[in-house]
Amino acid sequence: MRDARFLPLTADEITVAANIVRAAVPRPDSIRFAALYSHEPDKRALRDGIAPNREARALLVDRSDGTSWDMVVDLDTKSVVRSEKVLEGASPVLTEEFMTIGARIKEDPRYQAALAKRGITDLTLVQIDPWAISNVPEVDTSDGRLCSSVSYVRHFEDDNGYAHPIEGVVAIADLTTGEVVEVFDYGVTPMNESCANYLPEFNQPLRTDIAPLTITQPDGPGFTVNGHEITWQRWRMNAFLLPIEGLILQGVEFRDGEEWRSVMHRGGLSEMVVPYGEVAPNHLWRCAFDAGEFGVGKLANSLTLGCDCLGEIVYMDAVIASEIGEPHVIHNAICIHEEDDGILWKHTDWVTDKVEVRRSRRLVVSSISTIGNYEYGFFWYFYLDGTIQFEAKLTGIMQTKSIGADALDEPGTRIGPNLVATIHQHHFSFRLDMEVDGWRNRVYENDVYAPPVGPGNEHGNAIRVRKTLAETENTIDGMVNPQAARNWTVVSSERTNEWGTPTGYKLLPGWANSVLFAQSPSHVAARAGFAKQNVWVTPYDPSQMRAAGDFPNQNRNQLGLPVWVREDRAVADTDLVLWYNLGVTHIPRAEDWPVMPVERAGFMLVPVNFFDRNPTMDVPPSEPVGCHAPGETSCH
Repeated sequence: MRDARFLPLTADEITVAANIVRAAVPRPDSIRFAALYSHEPDKRALRDGIAPNREARALLVDRSDGTSWDMVVDLDTKSVVRSEKVLEGASPVLTEEFMTIGARIKEDPRYQAALAKRGITDLTLVQIDPWAISNVPEVDTSDGRLCSSVSYVRHFEDDNGYAHPIEGVVAIADLTTGEVVEVFDYGVTPMNESCANYLPEFNQPLRTDIAPLTITQPDGPGFTVNGHEITWQRWRMNAFLLPIEGLILQGVEFRDGEEWRSVMHRGGLSEMVVPYGEVAPNHLWRCAFDAGEFGVGKLANSLTLGCDCLGEIVYMDAVIASEIGEPHVIHNAICIHEEDDGILWKHTDWVTDKVEVRRSRRLVVSSISTIGNYEYGFFWYFYLDGTIQFEAKLTGIMQTKSIGADALDEPGTRIGPNLVATIHQHHFSFRLDMEVDGWRNRVYENDVYAPPVGPGNEHGNAIRVRKTLAETENTIDGMVNPQAARNWTVVSSERTNEWGTPTGYKLLPGWANSVLFAQSPSHVAARAGFAKQNVWVTPYDPSQMRAAGDFPNQNRNQLGLPVWVREDRAVADTDLVLWYNLGVTHIPRAEDWPVMPVERAGFMLVPVNFFDRNPTMDVPPSEPVGCHAPGETSCH
């Protein structure tokens, strides 16, 4: 479904929404906007011919007392639709809170004494990384707006602080009052003094044998961008950034002849959680809900420096609300370009010796966010044959732990003197609101199997597919099974192709499919229950947008998907949502230090009987291009 009310707030709408909020609260000067974004209309109302007003949703923090509020405002009538105090959990962390709390921690005598025991008396180059509080077992998360912290020391301003963790010291602070509530000192461990820096000046001599690589399109890019809408080849979609989820695609359609056919109403990250597997008391609580606690979109990079994208690039700005409710532009937040993708199809006729080959290319829509020590790239690829691919690119710097020189059996991976990188996971939950040829869809879980040898399979060579219809939320297993080549198809309940087969799209999982290893009684086992299963199917519900619920920050309850599916609602032949959770289990390598080379993880949405035949038969042959070979000036 394509409607302007599904698009993000404009700068003017942000201003209007913020003014409505301020006029409705008793202390407008103390209100901060943890997130302010479009409150999307209910698709069902639009289908029934109802035209809802344009609305905005604000997740608020009252800095005077630390309370969180959830407010929806009507931008047309300029009125408050809903205003609720958040009783379970809290609004995401404010940048304002995290940027100021480090200085208050450094002023605390207990913290200074803990560092002095480790020979650190000059706190100028001490780096304090605030962390969310929810998994710290010794702390009551319902009492105030709190944060935990991890400390490092730099040898100089541009040093990599993660090479020098100040082991054993954890400060807990109240983000509202600035008070340091507690300082835990779990004992002194020798610090790694060896530096591990990634700037060019520390890694000389640099290579001189990398040949220039230039990508040009003399006629310009083959796509158009109009506002949020991108059109390329047979594809069109809206792309934008939201403060919590980050990069979102909406209204994804493929043109088949003269008809625009719907594929996906809305797709994007709903939540991501990074739990660490270290049991030491100053490590066991480390876990980040990067969307719900911090906001992936708020932390998006402005892609103007370095080589984030290569080729004929078109950038898209993102307008989000600042924490004081003013429009803030992240310039070049979304990168759009085309890439060559090798062979699309090829055949050599051995009888005539004629060769036909077509080259593939893909449209790339991407953004990158920096969340503390890690960078995450979110890359959506669209192909000529109707395939959609998502790829997460993980890079940045690992969490580290100081150890004794004789601690040979320490979990994790040694990366330096007295230094290990700790084992952890990255779980990405994607909410895929599919509309394959309309909103009435069904989902099948498909398993390949070999029938037993016997009647009908006398020679034992048969291969068959078992299709299990997801009739309700809990019908299917939802776990990746490579031995059965398991996949999931979303098919139209109303449309077939020319051969009578329901039109569909297949969710093809990638290679990173770990589920959550954390177990009860860990808090993360309850909070990130969505990550215990790879695939979920739920009926469309506009109030169920994020896999861990709206307020995972400072919330220790079971949240989101595992709670919603207890109703076991019907999901066949209706408007449904497919949730896919990919999991990267990161066992660190020495090669990941000091900066981790990109690790890729993702999935594909592949047309399955969506077309009557290969839709790329009209792709023209490529023009010959020159190349260089030994002893030749060029070849074709």
